[in-house]
Amino acid sequence: MNFLKTGATALTSVLAGLAMMSAASAETFRLSHNTGDTTTWHRGAEKFNELVKAATGDEMDVRTFPNAQLSGGDQMRQAEMVGRGAIDFVMTSAINVTPLEPQMAVFSLPYLYSSYEEVDATVDGAPGDAMKEIMLKHNIVVLAWGENGFREVTNSKKPITKPEDLAGLKMRVAGPMYIDVMNALGANPQQMQWTETFTALQQGVVDGQENPVGAVIIPQRVYEVQKYLTTWKYSYDPVFLGVSKQLWDSWDAETQEKMQTAATEAMAYQKQITREDTDKGLDTLRENGMEVYEPTAEELQAFRDATKPAFDTWAEKVGTDLVQTFQDAISAN
Repeated sequence: MNFLKTGATALTSVLAGLAMMSAASAETFRLSHNTGDTTTWHRGAEKFNELVKAATGDEMDVRTFPNAQLSGGDQMRQAEMVGRGAIDFVMTSAINVTPLEPQMAVFSLPYLYSSYEEVDATVDGAPGDAMKEIMLKHNIVVLAWGENGFREVTNSKKPITKPEDLAGLKMRVAGPMYIDVMNALGANPQQMQWTETFTALQQGVVDGQENPVGAVIIPQRVYEVQKYLTTWKYSYDPVFLGVSKQLWDSWDAETQEKMQTAATEAMAYQKQITREDTDKGLDTLRENGMEVYEPTAEELQAFRDATKPAFDTWAEKVGTDLVQTFQDAISAN
């Protein structure tokens, strides 16, 4: 009897040891993204890890680091660090990559898009494939596209119903193109890391900012420090999940396929929940005390006309042929 009990105890110890060895032998990768751990960005990253672990039998694990922790809070440096292999994966938006690759600004040209259908025609079509090839030159393999969304403008001073209302407002912006857009509107743009923005809004260092409702404004609780929002849909911003080419090339074809499948499914999920949260977002913002202004078609045209100089400037920078590729896909849709 004692022998059987001792044998069972020994077997249990061996199995526990094997389980610990298996966990210890799991290969862990690091994924960096821009925003907090309540956002659809983070939920998409966690979904990616869940799918990777399932596909590899827990032999691979992707640990997520929000708020650009791996680049010292600098959201612009993440992609560059992935390109040289210092970070394994990145989830970032196109506009945050423009210091590394200016052509990525093409997605966010002011008033390029007017609907999700037009967005999908480019992101899921030939233009999106062209941008993957461009990023490959920086040793980043773009696995799949997700969504940050249409960027809406908020501020703490007054309702924005026409371009002139932005005159003199100190506006936090994410990248160089938006500096030109805000200058065209008479605002005072301040480029700033997202990790610094909430405090800057809270303390009045800046008056306003622009970001998507579902992906950022609601989960990051921007309504706590901003009173007014205008749904001007002036710029669209996709998110992509990318991996270091060095790491990608180290995997065999089977592992690459598993990673690609997991990324595609995870980012489709991220896009879905972002659009769902955006659909119900305006009611949520109103419930939390924000005044929401929805411009008419004529009022939107005034914003479109005012930002045309910035569109033309950046169309030249990213390349008119590339812009035409996007416009053709939009027209065909």
